[in-house]
Amino acid sequence: MTNTSTSFNQGILDRIDQFTYVKKSVSIGKITTLGDGVAKVSGLFDVMMSELIAFPGGTFGLALSLMTDEVGVVMLGDYRHLKEGDEVETTGKVLSVPVGENFLGRIVDPLGRPLDGKEAPIASDIYPIERVAPGVITRKGVHQPVQTGIIAIDAMIPVGRGQRELIIGDRGIGKSSIALTTIINQKGQNMRCIYVAIGQKRSFVAQLVNTLEKYGAMEYTTIVAATASDPASMQFLAPYSAASMGEYYAAKGEDALIIYDDLSKHAWAYREISLLLRRPSGREAYPGDVFYLHSRLLERAVKLNKEYGGGSVTALPIIETQASDVSAYIPTNVISITDGQIYLESDLFNSGFKPAVNVGLSVSRVGGSAQIKTMKKVAGRLRLDLAQYRELAAFAQFASDLDAKTKAQLDKGARLSEILKQGWDEPMFVGDQVALIWAVTEGYSAKVDLKNMASWKALVLDALKTKEGLAITKDLAENSSLEVEITKSLGILLTKLNDAASELMMVTEEKG
Repeated sequence: MTNTSTSFNQGILDRIDQFTYVKKSVSIGKITTLGDGVAKVSGLFDVMMSELIAFPGGTFGLALSLMTDEVGVVMLGDYRHLKEGDEVETTGKVLSVPVGENFLGRIVDPLGRPLDGKEAPIASDIYPIERVAPGVITRKGVHQPVQTGIIAIDAMIPVGRGQRELIIGDRGIGKSSIALTTIINQKGQNMRCIYVAIGQKRSFVAQLVNTLEKYGAMEYTTIVAATASDPASMQFLAPYSAASMGEYYAAKGEDALIIYDDLSKHAWAYREISLLLRRPSGREAYPGDVFYLHSRLLERAVKLNKEYGGGSVTALPIIETQASDVSAYIPTNVISITDGQIYLESDLFNSGFKPAVNVGLSVSRVGGSAQIKTMKKVAGRLRLDLAQYRELAAFAQFASDLDAKTKAQLDKGARLSEILKQGWDEPMFVGDQVALIWAVTEGYSAKVDLKNMASWKALVLDALKTKEGLAITKDLAENSSLEVEITKSLGILLTKLNDAASELMMVTEEKG
């Protein structure tokens, strides 16, 4: 009995010797004011920026405004049970979000909590929401394309993996549709997609999920939703959470595409928070650091070199303009941060041209580096031809008589414009795009009545789905040049098509 007692005591003493006490420094403060989703707290003298603050009842807040005598904290949960005078304490942790493959196919809030009624996804890792953007040494030039499936964009405003390409335009003219088409077109492209809905209606998010499920795109997509009914703090955090989720894939050597829909509402949410925190306001009542708000987010888009994983994060931010005013504060800020913009015009949209991309005002600063070689070849003059056509068309409406050269240029431009019209649910394989542009530029549509161009385009795309056509489009997508054999085969296919469709398409000789 004595031996047993002695060994038991010795075991306790050994465990005491092995115990290491980790000293944890915690600051304790008190709530001085509370309301509108913001708390002012005194006594937290060593708090960090963006540190999590623990409130009674399991509620947390985010330290966003550090002043000499108090700290401005944005509440991240229900705070109705709190009152002035309650004690709070620092946690020593910055706000983080769970990340991993299990988030694909799920709808979550900015903190990674499920919104689809299912169990919480099992995280592979936890990343801080705010991370420093990768440095110059870790990056590689953008050289791989993100095929959007939209012929007007892939041909003239190419987007590359690791690029930041802004989608800008007025409300309701197809900005979200371009993003949706791009996600649908990523099927089989080895791309992880993240759609961030900031300040959108819940019905929009539900419709988005239904559409992605219909096209089988939810299996490689995560939706991060901070809807219009959510607090401004959640809308503020949503894009940073999505960026961390995308960085997880990039670190593994994979490619991620993030849609920020939209950063105008993100700026509004940040303005609301800043005004509640009593920060000085500047132009259009935005705080002075509103440029840094978006620059530190979009700089996280990156194409990493092989030594650092070789993955990429591509950002497609969306900005909503008011009455096509691109000179407003937030649009000019984001235009200066991004690597180009896809500008959608209301007049084009209202005239039935969809997607309503204004080729003259849109630009990709990556350019041909993000295009396959065959597309670069056929689309070389496309942008210039369209710009000249629209300029000529504006003057031609006042002219009573036009010379033959001007008529031919107007006719070619009109046909090119017709093939660029595309529905949001009709993403096009890049080989089909190359074949279609080549067919028009080489004159295979010259005798087709302009009113029948849409039907002729549909017939061409159907012909490209045949066994013969699939072989041609595959070669066009994979070869580095327009080889004579490929173009000869395509020419024969198009000639057969025009001969067979002459009556249906009302193909007529030009009348003198």
